[in-house]
Amino acid sequence: MPAPRLKYLGLLFIAITPLAAALPLQAAGHAPLSADDIAWLRRASFGLDSATVERYRELGRTRFLDEQLAGGDDPLPPAIAPLINSYEVYNTSPTKLIADYRAEAKEVKAVDAADTSAKEMAKKDFQMYRRGLYKQSAEVELLRAIYGQNQLKEQMVWFWLNHFNIFAPKAAVGLFATDYEENAIRPHALGKFKDLVMATLESPAMQLYLDNAHNVRGKTNENYARELMELHTLGVHAGYTQQDVQQLALILTGAGIMPQRGPNVIDGIDGNFLNRRPGVVRNGLFVFLPQRHDYTTKEFLGQTIKGSGFDEIDQAVDLIVHQPACAQFISHKLAAYFIADDPPPALVNAMAETFQRTDGDIAAVLRTMFLSKYATTGSGKKFKDPMQFVVSAMRMSYDGKPITDADPLVNWLNQMAEPMYGHITPDGYPLDSASWSSSGQMAKRFDVARAIGSGRNRLFANADGEVQRPDPPMLNTALFQQTLEPTLSAATRDALAKAQSPAEWNTFLLSSPDFNYR
Repeated sequence: MPAPRLKYLGLLFIAITPLAAALPLQAAGHAPLSADDIAWLRRASFGLDSATVERYRELGRTRFLDEQLAGGDDPLPPAIAPLINSYEVYNTSPTKLIADYRAEAKEVKAVDAADTSAKEMAKKDFQMYRRGLYKQSAEVELLRAIYGQNQLKEQMVWFWLNHFNIFAPKAAVGLFATDYEENAIRPHALGKFKDLVMATLESPAMQLYLDNAHNVRGKTNENYARELMELHTLGVHAGYTQQDVQQLALILTGAGIMPQRGPNVIDGIDGNFLNRRPGVVRNGLFVFLPQRHDYTTKEFLGQTIKGSGFDEIDQAVDLIVHQPACAQFISHKLAAYFIADDPPPALVNAMAETFQRTDGDIAAVLRTMFLSKYATTGSGKKFKDPMQFVVSAMRMSYDGKPITDADPLVNWLNQMAEPMYGHITPDGYPLDSASWSSSGQMAKRFDVARAIGSGRNRLFANADGEVQRPDPPMLNTALFQQTLEPTLSAATRDALAKAQSPAEWNTFLLSSPDFNYR
């Protein structure tokens, strides 16, 4: 292990004091932001950059929060819009993506099996094609998280992507990952929870991942029904029974995706389905087919739901999200993500009350949380997961400067065992600090901190793949001096004082407890 890494890796294990205990900031020409303001901003955003700090100064906490919660239009950040627009997964419709994917697979099958060399090469090319699409989807989300102006919304997109987890490598799920993020999660990230649940339910990615596309009358599949209740809405100990799971599975029969094979399929769409048929419900590639649905009367969560087709699904989801257990479960998980691994019961109860009173209004629940006395209580004790670390490190280090190659971002998450769309089980990545603070994790985090802080990476590679070698990013700027510096622990200050180069200084800061806790 290199000497600097060995010598200062211990920084990551040192306990630090809450940021709120530090002195207020002094910013020349501006009203100073207090340490409480900074602690609050570090939780409301992925991480600080100059634009976010200045906007907070201009509006104050309440108006800043209201602006973030309003959501509104969600354009691509101008700095990286050209890069995102260049990605096939972003500029191509899901129907065209699946059609192209099947065409590529067909070409592989057409290669003569007797020509083993050609067959092997065709398979490798196809795998590279799949990996390329997956990497693009991961980069779209990472770039939005780093450069997005509405940082609270960006955090909620990541939170819901993890909550309603999908696993891209399974079958064709990865083809729909960007569609899932852009059209199912993002538009509803701050809206009504029921709308968000329905949007994920109707996503081809979720239908394929949890096998509901194969859930038909006479041959039910309970996977999605179980996870919809256990992981997405109610939690494990919510009082429902195995019979409720079975009944929900029957309610969900017939929901799936458009047929992808047959003589009428053109660019991923079967032309026969373009003409409306009684009882058919279609939304993009999602389709509800009445001939595959079980029309028996169901008893679900103590209520009778008569066989009526797609309307049964709407009734069931409505019944689920109005359960008190749903309000508690979602509120607790939100508080665990933003506030503490074991959030105060009083805060969770207040959020749950808002959830029920507002018919599951996510923005209203977040407002209750962020304007509570608990929003900064215990600040500096919530450890960042790898996604939060990478995004916050990029925001602090490059402060809005657009990169030209996002591949390193994906690689860094992979290196720290939190690949985007890469958690195989539907429970998503853990939210607790202990899951991300082992010695092995800290060693990998130090390596990533050094890659970002030294500038020795491919973030600014040109179109020909040539790597531009800029100087290390300047972290010791007004942004750092007015936000993090006044609250640094003695151990971190001592380490920074011993740094022998700007790159080493940056590495020590980004790997310090002060930066990795919020």
